[in-house]
Amino acid sequence: MKHIFFINPTAGKGSIQKEIEEKVKEYFFGKPQEYEIYVTKFKGDAEITAKKYAKTGENICIYACGGEGTVYEILNGIIGFSNVSLGVVPCGSANDFLKYFSDKEKFLDIASQVDGSAVPMDIIKAGDRYCLNGCSVGMDAIVARDMTIFKNWPLVSGKMAYKLSIIKTFLSKIGVKINISVNDNAPKQKSCLFAVIANAPFYGGGFMAAPKAVPNDGKLDFTMVDVISKLKIPGFLKKYEKGDIFDLDYCTFDECSSMSFNSDIPIPVNLDGEITETKSMRFEIVKAGVNFVVPNGVTAKLLTNI
Repeated sequence: MKHIFFINPTAGKGSIQKEIEEKVKEYFFGKPQEYEIYVTKFKGDAEITAKKYAKTGENICIYACGGEGTVYEILNGIIGFSNVSLGVVPCGSANDFLKYFSDKEKFLDIASQVDGSAVPMDIIKAGDRYCLNGCSVGMDAIVARDMTIFKNWPLVSGKMAYKLSIIKTFLSKIGVKINISVNDNAPKQKSCLFAVIANAPFYGGGFMAAPKAVPNDGKLDFTMVDVISKLKIPGFLKKYEKGDIFDLDYCTFDECSSMSFNSDIPIPVNLDGEITETKSMRFEIVKAGVNFVVPNGVTAKLLTNI
């Protein structure tokens, strides 16, 4: 097994990348395992380069040392290559997928990563792209788009950037009109605050959109929130952050294998934090779509509030 560490120097304001690089070199010094460190050079570079490594046919593990964007690029570079496993060393502002697991510190420990197990994880096919964590349309996609304004501010964490973007979005017209279909059922016209299709519980810097989601259970979790008055939104967001939303009559939940929508106008769509705009998209599960490295000593987190 060859271990390749893709380091995104701009993720999470670049605060710990040098430390990660030194930890990698220190761990492998004098050991027989093969390893490489690759520092990404531009947006999209991780995807292009990961695909080049995957095409060699070697048995390799590529570790995304960055945030959701780095993971997203590498996943889309290695999709379809069974010789490649995906690991994550969190350097980003959120790394929400990892919140499903019990011990974030283990993901920063190179020994735990190298001694970890490659576990088949489901992924989401979103149009012609692939996501590990979750996708959404509506207010939260607009928030994800606009949080880039705030996340590079000094002393602003990923969660704080998300909340500042919520405030900005809150001051505008809220909600989107879409025709939405779950599990290929007849589409329904909805005015919704947002709709989420999730593989894991958390997104947006720690909001628990899909409290019951399990990323290797062969199912996706669907959450939709109807348009509500702006006066209700602050109270809703407090509950939403904690996943305490199952008793709200304006929220809809389902387990599914697919979701699709169409709209009369292009609207923002969030794909693991990457934003595109489109009038329609289909999301569907790809069971066991990637071998994901779970570090030694890490387990799934028990979410006791659901």
